[in-house]
Amino acid sequence: MSISLRRWLQLFLIVVLVLAADQITKRIVVDSMLVGEIRHPLPFLSPYFQITLSHNSGAAFGFLAQFGGVFLIVALVVVVVMVYMYPRIPDANWLARIASGFIMGGALGNVIDRFGYGYVVDFIHYQIPNVISNVSNLADHAIVLGVILFFIASWREEQIKKMQADLAPPTDTTTTA
Repeated sequence: MSISLRRWLQLFLIVVLVLAADQITKRIVVDSMLVGEIRHPLPFLSPYFQITLSHNSGAAFGFLAQFGGVFLIVALVVVVVMVYMYPRIPDANWLARIASGFIMGGALGNVIDRFGYGYVVDFIHYQIPNVISNVSNLADHAIVLGVILFFIASWREEQIKKMQADLAPPTDTTTTA
């Protein structure tokens, strides 16, 4: 099997696994809960973590709810651009390839929701009382993890380039007349 084919298969596998985990968990929550219903799967973590079914037609935190269609288009454009750029990721940068799969899988998970429901299904509810409350889903977490992995991959690549530059013999910049 060629390296190129193996890389595409790895990407496909990551995207499918993220999509499956996201869509299965959303289906379980949608089928077993009412909107706004709260469950405490780990009572000792309550109120910091709970399951709360929520419909999000906007972006993160329900921001810009009236622009749900725009977010659908943006997600699809991101996926297309990432598929286009994927072959250009250097062979040694395996972390960036994994990150690509997480971001594409997460984006497609939320796209499926927007097409199927007209909104994104959120249910993972984290909160710090009187400070912040956020309801999200596995697709959102995959996107965030993918972005973090991209930053780490970029940082690692810069560190490798610095090490290579430090190990390279100095070049003579003096000229003789």
